Amino acid sequence: MELRYNIEAIETVAKQVLDNLKTKTLLLKGDMGVGKTTLVKALVRSLGSTDRVSSPTFSIVNEYVITKGLLYHFDMYRLNNEEEALQFGFEDYLSSNHFVVIEWPEKIPNLLSDDVDILELLLNKDHS
Repeated sequence: MELRYNIEAIETVAKQVLDNLKTKTLLLKGDMGVGKTTLVKALVRSLGSTDRVSSPTFSIVNEYVITKGLLYHFDMYRLNNEEEALQFGFEDYLSSNHFVVIEWPEKIPNLLSDDVDILELLLNKDHS
C-alpha cells in the first residue's frame, strides 16, 4: 500500500495504517526527520490515548496507554548492537501482545520475526 499525503492529513493516514495492519508490530523505516515520530503521535491518538507522545531517542522506549492495552514506542537509533536491546528486555516487549512500534529497526534485524508490518516513510521531493 502506498499513501501520499501532506502533514495536515496525518490523522487520516494513521487510521488507514491501523486499518491495514496484519500484526501489532510496526517497523518504521525512513531517514532522520521524515516524520516517524509524528506518525506515531497520530497512531497513539487514533488508538484512543490522550498521553503526550514524545520521541524515545534517549529513553529508547516510551509506553502509552491506549483504549485496548498499551503501545510501546521504540527508537533504536542510539543502540550500538543488538545485545543492548536484549539487555533491556526487548524480547519481553515483543511477546507482550501489545502494540510495538519501532523506529530504526535496521539496528536490530536478528531480533525481529517476519511476522511484522513494515512502513517506509519518504519525504516528497517538494518537501511537503
